[in-house]
Amino acid sequence: MDTAAYQAFTTELTRRGDADGRFRGLVALGSMAARDYAPDDFSDHDFFVVAWPGHAETLRQERGWLPRAEDVALAFRETAHGLKVVYRDGHLLEFAVFDLEELSFARVNRYRVLLDKGGVTERMDERARDTAVELQRTAPDDAWLFGQWLTQVLVGVGRHARGEGLSGRSRLYEAVRLFCLLLARHVPAPAASLLDGLDPVRRVERVYPETGGELARALEGDTPGLARTLLRLAERELSHVPAYPRDGVAAVRARLEAMHR
Repeated sequence: MDTAAYQAFTTELTRRGDADGRFRGLVALGSMAARDYAPDDFSDHDFFVVAWPGHAETLRQERGWLPRAEDVALAFRETAHGLKVVYRDGHLLEFAVFDLEELSFARVNRYRVLLDKGGVTERMDERARDTAVELQRTAPDDAWLFGQWLTQVLVGVGRHARGEGLSGRSRLYEAVRLFCLLLARHVPAPAASLLDGLDPVRRVERVYPETGGELARALEGDTPGLARTLLRLAERELSHVPAYPRDGVAAVRARLEAMHR
């Protein structure tokens, strides 16, 4: 979906919500919110519908309020409040329907209120503050992150060597996620505001072009190569962190080399 079509969809969704008496508000999320970055040809529509009391479940079950409802190819309930919709042209919607009180279940960072018929902006601002506090309160310490990262690499290459390629690769994907968390925490970057506190692998290539590019290329290769790249990048980018496990990294590197001589 090109930029003009994307904006036209957003405008039509907002118009329909404004005309629907069940809507209390509409909130754009992620790239749809156009905060820090704009949507592109690959962006989906992420949003919250805020319903007046008694109407949230009806809106979750109906599809007629969506633009181009006749072109929907797939729609399913993902969570108690959330749904995914795929159109015949491949465009994706990810949205949740809440009443004002149910917004307490949501975690948010980037958002823009498109429609507010009462209390939505204030409640979203409150949820954003609460989310930031919750993420800070529940964030694991560096020793835990490094330990989990390194043992995921170790288990991943071991399972790969055993012939469990799928399981091994999944462990390495988790190691990539943990590495990106540590990178965002300890390596400043001019464009760091583009990172996503709820999904640490988002836009890493834009914020850290060299490191992100190397990691992305390694993901296209084999599992042992990805493991070596993770160890190398961690040594280069994170060895200044007090909790960096030098002896552990050396042990895992030696184990990796012994497996693949």
